[in-house]
Amino acid sequence: MREWKGFKKGINLGGWFSQNDHEEKTYDTFITESDFKIFSKWGIDHVRIPIDYHLLEDAKGEHLESGFKRIDNAVSLCTKYGLNVILDMHRVYGFSFFKGYGEFGFFEDSSIQERYYKLWEAIAARYGKYHGHVAFELLNEITEQSYSESWNRIARLCIGRIRKIAPETDIVVGSYWNNSILALSDLNIRVDDHIIYTFHCYEPLIFTHQGADWIDEMSLDYRYSIIDKTYEQINEDFGRDFKGWFANRILAPGGSDDPVFGKDYFVSMFSSAINLAEKLNVPLYCGEYGVIKYCDPLDQLYWFKAIHEAFEEYDIGRAVWTYKEYHFGIIDKGLDGIRDELIKYF
Repeated sequence: MREWKGFKKGINLGGWFSQNDHEEKTYDTFITESDFKIFSKWGIDHVRIPIDYHLLEDAKGEHLESGFKRIDNAVSLCTKYGLNVILDMHRVYGFSFFKGYGEFGFFEDSSIQERYYKLWEAIAARYGKYHGHVAFELLNEITEQSYSESWNRIARLCIGRIRKIAPETDIVVGSYWNNSILALSDLNIRVDDHIIYTFHCYEPLIFTHQGADWIDEMSLDYRYSIIDKTYEQINEDFGRDFKGWFANRILAPGGSDDPVFGKDYFVSMFSSAINLAEKLNVPLYCGEYGVIKYCDPLDQLYWFKAIHEAFEEYDIGRAVWTYKEYHFGIIDKGLDGIRDELIKYF
């Protein structure tokens, strides 16, 4: 499987240009140059920057020079500190992975799609010259399987329009079920030397999202440890505590030897996508992975070590979610005692 060089170990900057109040103060202060100095010390090679359309467009879809200048500054800081960049379109007019934002119509309305294409053309015109350093991620976490046909068509058209402007830029594409690794086989786009397949991994979800207040069936005081758990136990616990919950989640792979949770859990989970990537000679990239702050720190280390070993074995690039706050912050106080060791497993 081809390796995506320069995008091996990264971190997400969630909350800076996305999933926030979109106030100038937030843009100015949430991430600053001092944070980029930290990234360089951690030995990571890239950052993934989620972007909501509000940064770059006004209500009518007119492009905002002020927002593009903020991305200019982010790219400049990454250059200064030896970091590559993924510009991730996290939310577009008409669609968001979070239904609570009330964005609808993207997959059905050609005028909304045209607005999306024009935004990417503007991004390509501005940052295509940085190919090899700046990559484009078309859209974060397509949700429903029913969007698959429309998304394949939209992605093909968008890639074609970007290619006319930025032919050598790496373009990152994911599939439905919130970038499920199982859905990659349903991507129907032309793969070339600058296409990257992406997925997200928060498995097992009963562990990484324990106590998450945005999951309806999750009790806020639910706690779960994966240390010394077998695959079969994880499956049983999932079915017992969350019957019917997220029907398309990836459950733990089984096996007659009933192995204990570790690297092989993820190797088994990634296997179909690895085979696909080898067949197509396309790199695999995990754009998000992480553990919620309510997990015991030692459990977090255990999980990160296991997924890190799987990533390393197959040269899968990745970016941990996320640098600060948003329930998963790597620099939040709860991880003070393990952070130095934790960053070894990015």
